[in-house]
Amino acid sequence: MFETHREEITWGGRKLVLETGKVARQAHGAVLATYGDTTVLATVVSNYEPKAGIDFFPLTVNYQEKYFAAGRIPGGYFKREGQPTERETLISRLIDRPIRPLFVEGYKNETQVIITTLSHDMENDPDVLAMVAASAALTLSGVPFMGPVGAARVGYIDGEYVLNPYVDDMKESKLDLVVAGTADAVLMVESEAQELSEEIMLGAVMFGHKYFQPIINAIISLADKAAKEPRDFTPPDHSALEKAMLDLVEKDLRAAYSIREKTARYSAVGEVKKKAIEAFAGEGEGKHDKQVVAGVFKELEAKVVRWNILDTGSRIDGRDLVTVRPIVSEVGILPRTHGSALFTRGETQAMVVTTLGTAEDEQFIDSLTGTYKENFLLHYNFPPFSVGEAGRMGRPGRREVGHGKLAWRAVHPMLPERHEFPYTIRVVSEITESNGSSSMATVCGASLALMDAGVPIKRPVAGIAMGLILEGERYAVLSDILGDEDHLGDMDFKVAGTAEGITSLQMDIKIAGITEEIMKVALGQAKGGREHILGEMAKALTSARAELGEHAPRIESFKIPTDKIREVIGTGGKVIREIVEKTGAKVNIEDDGTVKVASANGEQIRAAVNWIKSITQEPELGMIYEGTVVKVVDFGAFVNFFGSRDGLVHISQLANNRVGKVTDVVKEGDKVKVKLLGFDDRGKTRLSMKVVDQATGEDLEKKQKEAAAEEGDAAE
Repeated sequence: MFETHREEITWGGRKLVLETGKVARQAHGAVLATYGDTTVLATVVSNYEPKAGIDFFPLTVNYQEKYFAAGRIPGGYFKREGQPTERETLISRLIDRPIRPLFVEGYKNETQVIITTLSHDMENDPDVLAMVAASAALTLSGVPFMGPVGAARVGYIDGEYVLNPYVDDMKESKLDLVVAGTADAVLMVESEAQELSEEIMLGAVMFGHKYFQPIINAIISLADKAAKEPRDFTPPDHSALEKAMLDLVEKDLRAAYSIREKTARYSAVGEVKKKAIEAFAGEGEGKHDKQVVAGVFKELEAKVVRWNILDTGSRIDGRDLVTVRPIVSEVGILPRTHGSALFTRGETQAMVVTTLGTAEDEQFIDSLTGTYKENFLLHYNFPPFSVGEAGRMGRPGRREVGHGKLAWRAVHPMLPERHEFPYTIRVVSEITESNGSSSMATVCGASLALMDAGVPIKRPVAGIAMGLILEGERYAVLSDILGDEDHLGDMDFKVAGTAEGITSLQMDIKIAGITEEIMKVALGQAKGGREHILGEMAKALTSARAELGEHAPRIESFKIPTDKIREVIGTGGKVIREIVEKTGAKVNIEDDGTVKVASANGEQIRAAVNWIKSITQEPELGMIYEGTVVKVVDFGAFVNFFGSRDGLVHISQLANNRVGKVTDVVKEGDKVKVKLLGFDDRGKTRLSMKVVDQATGEDLEKKQKEAAAEEGDAAE
C-alpha cells in the first residue's frame, strides 16, 4: 500500500496543496497540485539507461488541458482533445525553460514530464501551478535534478505589484509577468507590459522571486517525506581529453573565431573539429568515441569564445560589448500586400507582411474558459535556407510558436482599440537570414509593416537580444548577440519596447541563475540598444501611414437599432445575402447593432451602407441623395434613391427650363442627384432634380436663399 503525503500553505491569499502517493503511483514522480479549485497532475518518468547515439539531453515536457476540467465538451467534429493547442505548446515551453538547466550535466537518459489540468475554477490560471507541480514531481523522482524551482505570476495594478492575480484582475493589470527560479537566483522570465520602465520590470522580477520562496520550501518539505532515493549517476570525466585537445587546437580555434563572416567562420571551425576527431577518435589506447570527442570539442569552442570576450572585450565579429550590428530598414517592398517591411540587422533578416481583414477573418479559439475570437495574429516562420541548410518543411514547431508569441506580446500593447480600427490584423514574419535573434528582428519588422499598412499603432516597437558570459566573479553583458554567442553563452535576455518603456521581456538562463545586479546591467544596456534600433527604423518610417494601402479593404462602421437587425438579415439570411451579392461588399452585424461594411471599393461600401440604412431608417426631408432612374413615364421619372425606396421626379422638377419630353433629360439607368421634397397626400415620395447641381451635388435652392439673404443684409 502506497503512503500519501501532503503539504499545504497559504500563498497569495489562497490555499495551495501539494499531494503525492495517491495518483499515478507507477510514475517515477507524481504530484497533484491544487490552488483554489484549479488542480493539475504532474508526472515524471526517466529511463534508467542513457539513450544511445545522442549528444543532448532528451527531455520532453508536455502540458495538456482537459476540457472536462472546466465542465466543457471540446468543439470540432471528433469532440475530443487532439493535437496541442498554441496555449498548450507555449506552457510546455514555459515549464521546460527553467527546469532544463538544472539537470546534472551529462545526464542523457530520456525523460518525460507530463502535466495535465484536471480542474479549472476560472479564477486561477493553471500555467504557474503546472510549473510548481512539475518542479515538485522532479524533486521527488530521484533523477539528478538540482531543484526545486519556484514560480509566480506578477501583475501591476494601480501602481502596486500583485502576486498571482485572479484571471479577471489581469484585465486591469499593466503587466503580465511569469518568473521562475531557485532559492538563490532567477532562471526564467516571460512577460507582456504596457510600456513600463526598466526599474518597474526589474522590481516585478525580484518581487516574484521573493514571493515564490514559500513554494520552494513546501517542495523541500514534501521531498523530506516522500522523495525517492537519488539515482546513482556520476557525470563522465573528460578533463584529460579536454586538456590534450586544448593543447592541440586552441590556437586554431582562436584563429577560426577571429573570422567575422559567419559562413567562412563555420567552415574554419569545421576544419579544426575534423583535426580534433582525427587525433582523438577511434579505437585503442588514448582514443575515444567520436561522439565524446565532438562533445568535448563543443565545450572547448564555448570556452575559447568566452575567454576571448572576457579577456579582450572584443567579440566574434569584432564588435565591443554594446555595439549593435548595422541595420537597414525598408518598407513597402511588396507591391500587392497591404503592408510590408524588410528588416536587416547584420546577418539576420526578417521579411514581415501585414494583411488586413474583416470580422469574418477573426480566429476562433476554443479554450477551457470558452470560445473567443482573436483579431490580432502574428505568425513566425523559420525556413531552413535562412541558415544555409536543407531541412524538413512542415507544421510550425515549438520554437516557431514561441518566437511568434514573443513578438505578439511585444507589439500587442501598441495596437489601437478594436472600435478605433475595426480590422482583423495578421502579421507574418518570414525569416530569410538568421544569425542571432530573429524573434527581435520580427518585432522590428512587424512594427514597420504595421505602420506601412496604415495601422495606427501608438508608437514603433523595437527589440534587442542580450547575452551573458559569466565565469566566477567576472561577467560580460553582450548587446545584440550572434547565434554563436547565444549557443555558447549563459543567457538569452530579450527586451522589446518603445521609446516610452518595455512591452515585453523574456529571459532564459542556461546556468544556475543570475543576480539582480546582472539583470540591472542587462536592462540598462538593452535600453540603449533599443533606442538606437528605433532611430534606425525611423529612417524608413516614423509613424503609421495616413491612408491604408490601395489593395487593403476599407471598413465603414455604424450602428442600427437592435430591433432592426432581423430586418437587415432577413428570413434565413435572405436580405443580407442579397446585399452582399449585389454590392460586392462584406457585411458583418454584431449583437449590439454595430454594422461593419468592408470592401476595397468605395462604391461598393456606399451601396451596401445606403441599402442597410434604407431598411433601418427613413429618408430625411431636404437631404440630397444619389439615385438611379428605374422607370420613365410621360409625367416624370421614378428614381431609386434610398435602398429599395423609389420616388417620383415630376416633369416640372427635372430641369429649370421647360421640358417637352422626359426622355430629353433622363433615361432608364441614368445616375442622378435628387432632393427629397416631401410626400403627397397618398404617401408618394416627391423628388426634385432641378434644385440640385447634377455635377457637384450642391443644393441650388439653398444657395439661392443664402445669396438673397446676403443681398438683403447689404441693402440695409
